[in-house]
Amino acid sequence: MNLSIIIPLLNEQESLPELHSWIVRVMNEHHYSYEVIFIDDGSTDNSWQTIEQLSAENPNVKGIRFLRNYGKSQALHAGFAKANGDVIITMDADLQDSPEEIPDLYNMILNQQFDLVSGWKKKRYDSVVTKNWPSKLFNWAARKTSGVQLNDFNCGLKAYKNIVIKNIEVSGEMHRYIPVLAKNAGFGKIGEKPVKHQARKYGESKFGINRFINGFLDLITIWFLSRYGKRPMHLFAAVRVLMIVIGFLATAFIIAIKLIKLYSGFETILVTSNPLFYIALTAMVIGTQLFLAGFLGEIILRTKNNEERYKVATEVNMN
Repeated sequence: MNLSIIIPLLNEQESLPELHSWIVRVMNEHHYSYEVIFIDDGSTDNSWQTIEQLSAENPNVKGIRFLRNYGKSQALHAGFAKANGDVIITMDADLQDSPEEIPDLYNMILNQQFDLVSGWKKKRYDSVVTKNWPSKLFNWAARKTSGVQLNDFNCGLKAYKNIVIKNIEVSGEMHRYIPVLAKNAGFGKIGEKPVKHQARKYGESKFGINRFINGFLDLITIWFLSRYGKRPMHLFAAVRVLMIVIGFLATAFIIAIKLIKLYSGFETILVTSNPLFYIALTAMVIGTQLFLAGFLGEIILRTKNNEERYKVATEVNMN
């Protein structure tokens, strides 16, 4: 199979028939073998009924319905698990991503041997204050933190080799940073293609302040896990060792001064009356706590289990 097109959605019943027709036209024009996987992330409108209708008309249309809203990352995770195409395309269901871009993305993966190609919406038709500026801030922070030089991490229109999506774990709000996850997994040939962005035709944007905040937190999480996820004991290793060394040296100095004064017959003070004693004690406690934190991280890493992150209510054409 040439293509798997994965489309997560939430309350997009009006746009689904038009999007489906557009995709089918592009697929037929280029003679692709394909599957379209719609993931209904807990819609409260008639989105699922529309998907069932489309799947009855077109056997290439498949659907997964969540019991409730779990988020876009979980929807993509479910779609990735079911995808069978040589090239995987992800796109939004709101008609802001154009299926006309799919052939070029497919060729970049297949012929230019990119592991991942991300769309870049140079000209956007979203609100400047509530979405464009936050997106620019996200992209700048992601570039600086990850080293992946993309202009638009937020673009939902992306193409992947099948092996890439089978070897990354998408959770939280990390769908924005799939290129970073791919790089961390060893897939370093990441490209970018300017794509058309269209104004939303139906419904309202799901972007809000919570997603803005969660996106930054997940960016920090990705950076942290990429550096220390495999070996938590390495976290603050230098600081931990430094604190313990300072504590021991300060303690040794206090004891040495105390013994020298006693041996020489000079008047001396109690060890606990020396301010340096508390500095040494604090340094040793901090060093020990950092050690224990790393040790507990190692234990958790070795005993963690992969819990089910979402529950599927219904599937269509997934056999």
